[in-house]
Amino acid sequence: MASNREREELHKAIWSIADDLRGSVDGWDFKQYILGIMFYRYISENIANYINEGERKAGDTTFDYAKLKDSEAECERANLVKEKGFFIRPSELFCNVIKSAKSDSATFTDVEGKTKNVKDNLNEYLEMIFNNIENSAKGAESEDDFAGLFDDIDVNSNKLGATVTKRNEKLVKILDGIAGIKLGNYQDNNIDAFGDAYEFLMSMYASNAGKSGGEFYTPQEVSELLTRLAIVGKTSVNKVYDPACGSGSLLLKSAKILGKDNVRNGFFGQEINLTTYNLCRINMFLHDIDYDKFNIACEDTLVSPQHWDDEPFEVIVSNPPYSIKWAGDDNAVLINDPRYSPAGVLAPKSKADFAFIMHSLSWLATNGTASIVCFPGILYRGGAEQKIRKYLIDNNFVDCIIQLPDNLFFGTGIATCIMVLKKSKKDNSTLFIDASKDCIKVGNNNKLTENNIIDIVKVFEERKDVEYTAKLVSNKEIEENDYILSVSTYVEQEDTKEQIDIDVLNKEIDEIVEKEQTLRDEIKKSIEEIEV
Repeated sequence: MASNREREELHKAIWSIADDLRGSVDGWDFKQYILGIMFYRYISENIANYINEGERKAGDTTFDYAKLKDSEAECERANLVKEKGFFIRPSELFCNVIKSAKSDSATFTDVEGKTKNVKDNLNEYLEMIFNNIENSAKGAESEDDFAGLFDDIDVNSNKLGATVTKRNEKLVKILDGIAGIKLGNYQDNNIDAFGDAYEFLMSMYASNAGKSGGEFYTPQEVSELLTRLAIVGKTSVNKVYDPACGSGSLLLKSAKILGKDNVRNGFFGQEINLTTYNLCRINMFLHDIDYDKFNIACEDTLVSPQHWDDEPFEVIVSNPPYSIKWAGDDNAVLINDPRYSPAGVLAPKSKADFAFIMHSLSWLATNGTASIVCFPGILYRGGAEQKIRKYLIDNNFVDCIIQLPDNLFFGTGIATCIMVLKKSKKDNSTLFIDASKDCIKVGNNNKLTENNIIDIVKVFEERKDVEYTAKLVSNKEIEENDYILSVSTYVEQEDTKEQIDIDVLNKEIDEIVEKEQTLRDEIKKSIEEIEV
């Protein structure tokens, strides 16, 4: 397939850049540079192509924005910011900076009005360009979507080199490497080249970075399963939401599966980590999601939720952090928060899992579905967590619990589950699915295959008992089991031990005894012959 060849070439090119800088920049830090520069290239080409297409359709078939003087382009700044959300001067386009960085004569004017050589001051030039791009959106509708996007690309970091000269040498290598990747036009690719490059980098570094990587990254196959569960029966939805969105992979799965135009009002998320928040916004742009189709906030979802005034979400997909600490009952006002108050109790301070679940339920549309990765402990522990489970079951909000294989996530071998929530169920029962064996082994991790995902979703859709796999349990029975929601409580485990046939075993023993006696007789006869 052409798409597979393109993807392999893309991954090989990215690995080559990383290999070239190995030992000088730590992998997880290097990711920030390569993604940031890739994003810079993307928006440069995006705005240049947009302008060129418009001018060529108007009759100027040879128009090239990259060759325009900055002064000539300024007259269109306001219109471009309104239409695209940002503005880049022709001289500051990625393609022109590559040329300037290798020219002895190329100059720029810094913020103080001084003329400087680009080659000798590349780090300063790039920093100025990044600031110019962010500042171009100030005062516009897109301001929040561009503010701070380049903050994690520290072109003056000692990690790039001990001197300015060495830093600039590394920056040129990164620029050249990114320039050499065959990305082409977004519309012409058989693969989502920019988006695939992003996902490859995330998986590449998450696999090597332990928790620091896995904290940001949900494996694509898990994202796929969560999304397909949440969109069953839907061809379009109003909005998609993730309350702990990380780098945005879960949000973008809906765009890929449904088609971004079938997510009518866009993609919404919240992320507490500033670096990851920036990565998420970059990821949106790299997947060709325009600034007016996403709204990502950088706040603590549990105590400072955004999007209060928005229409409830038809699709919520999330892999919130497992059992983190939160304010809980140390914050006296939280028990009156309309997200948590219906359960009459808050999630424990040391385990915020149910706080994320209650928040998601509150944000969920009446006709919506939420699929959330959760830690198995919350399904059977007592105390406040049991009381929250009681609230969820008594009000018939839990649609399904799915036990996943262990070792699916980078940085942890923990077994995980998926809780599916709905507000408008057709029955008073909960489906339990044991998918703990639905995987293949890849290195030290397990992986869901496409067929695994299809099989799990099929069982979920059919909503009926399947021996050793699924059980539809009445909420009354769950109540009688003290509201335990562990899959193993309801789905019988298949006995894989080989059954022993006693008659066959006895016959084998008799044969062994007979052979033993024959051997004894032969030994005795041999000894007697020797003695004679």
